[in-house]
Amino acid sequence: MRGLYPSQPVVGVGSLVLRGQEVLMVRRAAPPEAGRWALPGGKVELGEGVLEAAERELEEETGLLCRPLGVVNVDQIISRDEAGAVKYHYILITVLMGDCRGTLRPSSDALEAAFLDVRVYAASPEVAESTRRFLQKLLNGEIPLGRPIRVETSSPT
Repeated sequence: MRGLYPSQPVVGVGSLVLRGQEVLMVRRAAPPEAGRWALPGGKVELGEGVLEAAERELEEETGLLCRPLGVVNVDQIISRDEAGAVKYHYILITVLMGDCRGTLRPSSDALEAAFLDVRVYAASPEVAESTRRFLQKLLNGEIPLGRPIRVETSSPT
């Protein structure tokens, strides 16, 4: 996701795929947080729904095709430079995914893709800061996995 000195916030999605105590993550190939583990995800494109964006990004980055079950978390990152100008402003929406099929393989956007133990990686410096905060909330039971929020898309005329 690019967003250096944006004129407006950038909306991004992350796909949460769970397997027992493991969560699917990718090692990012590009900034921000290049080389660190993060949830698969990226920018919501103009005209694209949040759930569709999560499904697309997950398939692009990992080769897995999963069904989006709903939103389980929203965070924002606002970073300012020394002069106080907004350097980054991301709104990050995490979508719980289920019913996955396909073969796990990293794309050109990801150096690696793997299921990693959330208990180990929630505090790891190898994990992107926003993902680390999310994993800590997941461990603390603060993510409503049993009640994901469906997102409806309307098209007013």
